[in-house]
Amino acid sequence: MTKILAINAGSSTLKWKLFSMPDETVIASGLVDRLNLPGSIFTVKQPGAEEFQETKDNIDYHLAAAMVLSHLKEAGIVHHLHEITGIGHRIVAGGETFTDSTVVTDQVLQQIRDLAQYAPLHNPIEAEYIHIFQELLPDAHQVAVFDTSLYTKMPKINALYPIPYEYYQQYGARKYGAHGTSHRYVANRAAEILGKPLSELKMITLHLGSGSSVSAFNHGKVIDTSMGFTPLAGVMMGTRSGDIDPSLVAFLAEKMSVNMDEMITILNNKSGLLGVSQLSPDQRDLEEAEAKNPQAKLALDMFANRVVRYIGTYVAELNGLDALVFTAGSGENGIGMRQRIADQLSYFGVRIDQDRNNVRGKERIISPDDAPVTVMVVPTNEELMIARDVQRLTQHHNVL
Repeated sequence: MTKILAINAGSSTLKWKLFSMPDETVIASGLVDRLNLPGSIFTVKQPGAEEFQETKDNIDYHLAAAMVLSHLKEAGIVHHLHEITGIGHRIVAGGETFTDSTVVTDQVLQQIRDLAQYAPLHNPIEAEYIHIFQELLPDAHQVAVFDTSLYTKMPKINALYPIPYEYYQQYGARKYGAHGTSHRYVANRAAEILGKPLSELKMITLHLGSGSSVSAFNHGKVIDTSMGFTPLAGVMMGTRSGDIDPSLVAFLAEKMSVNMDEMITILNNKSGLLGVSQLSPDQRDLEEAEAKNPQAKLALDMFANRVVRYIGTYVAELNGLDALVFTAGSGENGIGMRQRIADQLSYFGVRIDQDRNNVRGKERIISPDDAPVTVMVVPTNEELMIARDVQRLTQHHNVL
């Protein structure tokens, strides 16, 4: 048995899970929220134990990592820190450099930093956490798990933009996608539930949350995904616009006398469900308000419409569909949104059983037994996917 720590770091949060491998048991998990802010919150959960929570002002990245390891030892979750033999880090952007997860070397760490141009809000922080954990646990092997690696081998007809080809050659201007770790886990888990190899299935996975993306799997290979050069593209999201005419962006920038950076901020942080509803980026808030608030209803209808457009496109690309899989916050818990989307897909054989659809956060087939397309809810588990990659790669390199 080995213990592997899965790290999912953001600018304001540090999510983690400690696994016993290869049995994939979660020993403990936690969240450090409101990093670098007053009232930072440190939370740890253990199966069968009371939740631990501590509030401390301005927890920075280094302190957050140190607190995780200190608590694991002080609470007796591990007797010695050297029991943790591998640490996996979710990295947003791997460009075309990384087609798979990889064991971290000094060169890999520098490449992650160099790829920050593709994810300036994420890669520098994630690289910093790798460096921090290298210092705190020098004997543990670090593994980088890239959100983009799933999409590096997409067919060029879908990966490239219809712009001068040299922009791809010189600047790497192509579709990189995102949420790849989630889509990879969900697709494989859905195939397990169906009792069929993923290589025999035509499947569309829907990662629907504050950030949303759609991916198409054709017999085990990803052929397309909705997010583009950045996570701003694709379907409408909580605060992101999704696909938009670039000429409109230039038009609005001129009308409002703002620069392109400010426009990108508006499209990332003030658009989507929030921008249309002028109320909230959270679908739950909009569902409560939609009966009396036309803009709330419009925002929800637009979200469903944009998701349906991508599903329809991918059904055509796949030339059929065996399974449609919902995951992430809204996908796992949005009973109404799942119904909204399925109601517009009956032409493709997509149907939902209302009783089966009455589920939140649990694995379930929600289509009728006789439906030609199996519709499923599969909660995502990015941290488990990270732990599996650490186990696979470190065993392969004979370092455990």
